Amino acid sequence: MTTWTEFLTSQGAVFADATVADFGDAKAELAAAAAQTVIADLSQFGLIGLAGEEAKTFLHGQITNDLRGLTEQAAVFAGYLSAKGRMLANFLVMKRGDDVLVMLPASLREPIQKRLSMFILRSKVKARDASAEWVRLGVNGPNASQALSDTLGYELPDGLMGMAHGEQTFVLRLGDQRFDIFVQPEAAPAIWQKLTSLCRPVGAPVWDWLMVQSGVPMVLPQTQDHFVPQMANMELLGGVSFNKGCYPGQEIVARSQYLGKVKRRLFLAHIDAAAAAGDELFSNELQDQAAGHIANAALAPDGGFDVLAVVHNSCVEAGDVHLKARDGAPLVFRPLPYPVA
Repeated sequence: MTTWTEFLTSQGAVFADATVADFGDAKAELAAAAAQTVIADLSQFGLIGLAGEEAKTFLHGQITNDLRGLTEQAAVFAGYLSAKGRMLANFLVMKRGDDVLVMLPASLREPIQKRLSMFILRSKVKARDASAEWVRLGVNGPNASQALSDTLGYELPDGLMGMAHGEQTFVLRLGDQRFDIFVQPEAAPAIWQKLTSLCRPVGAPVWDWLMVQSGVPMVLPQTQDHFVPQMANMELLGGVSFNKGCYPGQEIVARSQYLGKVKRRLFLAHIDAAAAAGDELFSNELQDQAAGHIANAALAPDGGFDVLAVVHNSCVEAGDVHLKARDGAPLVFRPLPYPVA
C-alpha cells in the first residue's frame, strides 16, 4: 500500500484490485454522477514518461496522431497499432516540462512501455514508469470548473484537450465540465481535501460509466488487437491524423479511410445483463460470424450495464444485436454525444 492509497483509505475509500471501488455507497455514488459534481481517484490509469531530446519525434513516428506541434498547452489523443492496423492501445499524450507523458490503463502500462522501448534503438529517448510521479484525479459535473478554479488557484484551459499548469499540478480539459488533474504526491492530500469539500468522492466504476457516456473508448487487455482505429471512432474523436508520415499500421488506416465505408463502428448501448470488455455480440443479420465486441462496459445507475460496442452497421440498423448469443440479452442503442458519419 502506498502513502497515497493509505491516505485515500483514511478518507473512506474501499479498494479492490488496487483501485478505489467506492467510498461506502457504490449505488448512491453512481446515481450522484448523473447530476452532481464528483471526484475520482484515477489510479486505474498509469503513466509512461518519455525523456530525452528526441522523445517527441520518436513517439510521433509510432502513433496515429501528429505530435510535431505538441506543447504544454494541449494534449493529443492517439492510438498505438500493430503492423496489421489494429489498436494495441489508445491514450492521451501530454507535455510537462521536458517530459512527454502517456496516460493509458494501468493494465497496459508495462507491456506498452516495453514494446515502445524495443523500437527506441539509437534514439535519444528513455522510457520509464512515471505513475508514481503524479497522482491522477478526475472531476466531472456542473460545478467542476468552479471547484477546480477555487482549489488550484489558476485559470483553467478553455478548449477541449487544453492544458494549464501550476507549480505542483496540471489540469487537462476533457469536456465542458470534465477534467483530469495531475498532482505531485506531496501536494495530493491537501488538493483532495479541498476538492472533496466541493465535490462528492466516487469510485473508479463511476468514472468508467462517465467515460462510456462520453463515447470515448479505451483499449483494454481484453480488446487489444481487435479494432482498426475507425471502428472505435478514433478519427471522429481527433485521434488520427491523415497528414502525417508513416507509423506502424498506417497503410491499413489510410485504406479504411479512403477505399470504402467502415463497416463496423463504435456505438453506445444499454444491456439489462452483466457485460464486460471483450464479450462477443451476435445478430441474425450475420449468421456466419460475430456481429462485434464490447469495447467498454460500466454499471448503469438504473441497473444493467451501459456499454461502448463495436458492431457491424447493418446489425445496428436492423436493431438486432445480442450479448454472447443470438438469443442473448438485446442491446438497446442510444445516441452518442458526437455525430457519427
